[in-house]
Amino acid sequence: METEGAKYKFAESIKRLMKTDSLERITVTDIVSNTGLSRQTFYRHFRDKYDLVNWYFDILAGQCFDAMGVTLTLREGLILKFDFIRREAVFFSQAFRSTDCNSIEQHDYRFILDFYTNIIRKHTRRPPTDDIRFILELYCHGSISMTADWAVTGMQKSSESLADDLIAALPQRLAVLLLPELH
Repeated sequence: METEGAKYKFAESIKRLMKTDSLERITVTDIVSNTGLSRQTFYRHFRDKYDLVNWYFDILAGQCFDAMGVTLTLREGLILKFDFIRREAVFFSQAFRSTDCNSIEQHDYRFILDFYTNIIRKHTRRPPTDDIRFILELYCHGSISMTADWAVTGMQKSSESLADDLIAALPQRLAVLLLPELH
């Protein structure tokens, strides 16, 4: 079977399982048994179930963040991300509940930190200074924590409102670097 096709089969399987069970309780055997594929095929593509969850998240990230700064503003990209999370509410509410060291929250943190770091490099033509890096790391931890809270508590706030709140929470020294069109 084609590599991407197998990956999507595993993703669909874990999404079905997450409708009735927590990520922590789901095993690779459970995931594989719903696909008609082998454990060997699973491990050819993923290290563990968290790697599968993070791969699926990267599909989302590619859709949202690749266009930011090119065809989408930061706000539009965040809204796209939150709308995707909302469409996959069961999957992401379960995934963001995980506290494993390879959890989606940790993965999203590393992803968004790298993404924002690259925006800063693009605008300044150099890496962030130590003090900007500290502020960026603090902001990324907070924004990912708020995204996780939103996902696991029922997504009451609209995607637009959450995006606006996260942008409003940007420290001024980061806003100048990440939203140069406004400054």
